[in-house]
Amino acid sequence: MKPAWDKLSKEWNDSKTAGVYDVDCTAAGKPLCDSNGVRGFPTIKYGDPNSLEDYEGGRDYDSLAEFCKENLKPVCSPDNIDLCDADKKAEIEKFQAMSAGDLDSAISTKEEELEAAESTFKSAVEKLQKKYESLQKDKEAAIAGVKDAGLGLMKSVAAHAAKQ
Repeated sequence: MKPAWDKLSKEWNDSKTAGVYDVDCTAAGKPLCDSNGVRGFPTIKYGDPNSLEDYEGGRDYDSLAEFCKENLKPVCSPDNIDLCDADKKAEIEKFQAMSAGDLDSAISTKEEELEAAESTFKSAVEKLQKKYESLQKDKEAAIAGVKDAGLGLMKSVAAHAAKQ
């Protein structure tokens, strides 16, 4: 992925409205990575610098280039209010009218909702993993039982009889 990323970075180097950048999350970029929820490497984020989204697409050059072409452009935000439809403008204005404390509280509530969704997901995955392991053991025991009951010998006898 690194060669594709470097090529994209060069292609977007002269853009006045968007860019493709590397951040070293183990050095000076660690605070930026921490504040944006980067937990694994490589992680690709995009969007408004104040509210980056996870990129989930392909990691080859063509996939990345197509995504950049379609998505790396100014988007509706408080800095680009003229790009917003009426509903988004009203939502931004509602948030701008909130006190800093109320806005922080609302952000915390939504972040807690995200954390709860993640926790629910992880819990369900753990249950699925345990069920999978149980099913795997049951399957292995069943296979061993069938083999112990003479399947291999039956196949040998059948093959021997076919030769006769």
